[in-house]
Amino acid sequence: MHLFSANDDHLPLSKFESMLKTNSVYFFDSSEFEEIVLHYMNVGKMSLAKKALDLGLKQHPASVSLKLANIEVLLYEDKFDIAEKLLLELEKLEPLNEVVYLHKATLLSKKDLHKEAIEALNKALLYTEDEVDVRSLIGMEYLYLEQFDTARLNFAKCLEVEYDDYSSLYNVIYCFDMMEQNHEAIDYLLEYIEKDPYSEIAWHQLGRQYYIVENYVEALLAFDYSIIIDEYFIGAYLEKAKTLEKLNRFEEAIENYLITLDLDDGTSFSYLRIGKCYEQLGNIKEALKYFNQTVKEDPLLDKGWLALTDLYVKNKNYQKALFFINKAIHIDEKNHAYWIKYADINIKLNLFEEASRGFHKCLELEHYTLEVFVALTDVLHFLGDFEGAINILLRAKDFYEDFVEIEFRLAGIYILNQKESEGLLVLEHSLSIDYDQHIIIKELYPSVLEIDSVRNLLDRAKN
Repeated sequence: MHLFSANDDHLPLSKFESMLKTNSVYFFDSSEFEEIVLHYMNVGKMSLAKKALDLGLKQHPASVSLKLANIEVLLYEDKFDIAEKLLLELEKLEPLNEVVYLHKATLLSKKDLHKEAIEALNKALLYTEDEVDVRSLIGMEYLYLEQFDTARLNFAKCLEVEYDDYSSLYNVIYCFDMMEQNHEAIDYLLEYIEKDPYSEIAWHQLGRQYYIVENYVEALLAFDYSIIIDEYFIGAYLEKAKTLEKLNRFEEAIENYLITLDLDDGTSFSYLRIGKCYEQLGNIKEALKYFNQTVKEDPLLDKGWLALTDLYVKNKNYQKALFFINKAIHIDEKNHAYWIKYADINIKLNLFEEASRGFHKCLELEHYTLEVFVALTDVLHFLGDFEGAINILLRAKDFYEDFVEIEFRLAGIYILNQKESEGLLVLEHSLSIDYDQHIIIKELYPSVLEIDSVRNLLDRAKN
């Protein structure tokens, strides 16, 4: 079916728009109305599509094609009940019409009834002349059901009919990826390439699979073939550059990232990776230049701010590092890794209250790692907040029972907080777990070892 383009001087469309301006009523045949409706739907002018549809159904109330177009509009607007009623009527009138079953499948899919949608599509398959499109839709429904192997088989059947159906090829490989069958994907792509050795898409996908299984030499070769076939294939240059990084060939990686910048407007990803490569090469000046370009290109890319943070941490410029980690946190305040880095930087700056805030944020985000509990405890101990430290350690015990890092700290802080009896009980238990780890007490709370009751307990435990 012909659909009007933006520059199409098509008489029915011009005639229809003229009619709207003059309030005249012109006659169109049903196929012309259908084209007008679909045109407006394709360009996103739904109000005009509905006007054309209303007029079309008035002039051609028995038109099946217009009824189907009406259902398509209803499905677009999520008016499922009305659409379902009309579909039932049409199914009785047109039991061999594939479009009826395609619309029915769309309705069922939108209602998350994917098994039923597949049944409708299988009926459409009986009457269609376009097996590929229907098979592809069946594959998508199986994807929704996370039945990846069955989905893959349907997409593969599309390729048997149309070998250059790259959308289906991508979907086949996606299914292999989801099943973590990367070696099987490689075998499939090698067979595909035997039949179509000049498919840059297939070579690119083959390179991706080799990359995933860490066969970087073969991955590099595949990306090179993809580029030979299509020298403007940006994705292949990007993947090649990533592979070169894995091979520690950073100068060559930079060259390929720069090619992507030449082929297209600057992307934050390329700038970031170039900066990382220069960092690996020890060229801090160039690394800084490209990291700054990264955040200039995309100020909302938190990884760019993080790269700047890490660079300044490495160079012990903690004040600047703190500035940049705050930028990253502002973009993604629910990223616990950023709060850990924030806390660590503040410790380096002797800003222990802020460090405590960072670790507390991690716990608010339910990041209950031993690292966070221990670090927060040590910060609170430094601040003299013994009660706070005890509370954190008791929380930690819910997750890490009988861990010496927790037990010895709890014993020491109990005693420092003038809760000697509680501390001795915990210390006795700690020594029974691992006597040698009492060095934690010696390193963190040396004054505790000067207490007679503590020394006596240590002596008894040793013997």
